[in-house]
Amino acid sequence: MQLSIYQVDAFADRPFGGNPAAVCPLAEWLPDAQLQAIAEENNLSETAYFVRKGDAFELRWFTPTVEVDLCGHATLAAAWVIANELPDAPAVMRFATRSGELRVSRTAHGLAMDFPAKQPVPREPVEGLLDALGITQAEVFATDDWLVVVEDEALIAQLKPDFNRLKGLPLRGIAVTAASQRFDFVTRWFGPNVGVNEDPVTGSAHTSLAPLWAERLGKTLLKTEQGGARKGQLTCELAGDRVIISGQAVLFMKGTVFF
Repeated sequence: MQLSIYQVDAFADRPFGGNPAAVCPLAEWLPDAQLQAIAEENNLSETAYFVRKGDAFELRWFTPTVEVDLCGHATLAAAWVIANELPDAPAVMRFATRSGELRVSRTAHGLAMDFPAKQPVPREPVEGLLDALGITQAEVFATDDWLVVVEDEALIAQLKPDFNRLKGLPLRGIAVTAASQRFDFVTRWFGPNVGVNEDPVTGSAHTSLAPLWAERLGKTLLKTEQGGARKGQLTCELAGDRVIISGQAVLFMKGTVFF
């Protein structure tokens, strides 16, 4: 069997930036074990698969180890493939997912994703969380991720987490974030529980980060950067119970999967 595959750098305007995702258009769904095996072989933080259903698309995301409920950068990558590589792409792409319907629109500034917002709740850090990050003092919030807010953005670049100690802690992942002089805020995201020690740019994390920083900064339009050695840039706009996450994407590679 053969499948087309695309590798797209999401939240970047040139190759070798942002967050790479693999995208496989399908005529119909393959068995879950095959979807997972392809994602494991790709060894990227996410592989996205979609099946067209009339004027909409069913969309699923897999890390090398598990299927996840929501992935922003792989949604952006899938929308880029639909808009640029497939015929008859709609102006607004509607995706049926495990997180409900998601919409992606083409704009003059790239692709804009309409995601449900998640309201962070203040929490005491679970035992071992801050020690594993090498952080002594922080505010901690939670949604499906831990949100660890530090005072100094310079600390973000210096982080060297102990991934073995982070793995197995409750929740999906950990976002360490700070207000920034260059952007509204900056972040790094760690997810050993889902087989991704560090994700360069995590669109889904910004469904929690945007409401947090919108409240703290008193603004609804936010410019942000995520990443360590590899970085990407996003724009987040809070709109009621939705977050509009916008960014660029660029094709790095396309080919064929044989199995």
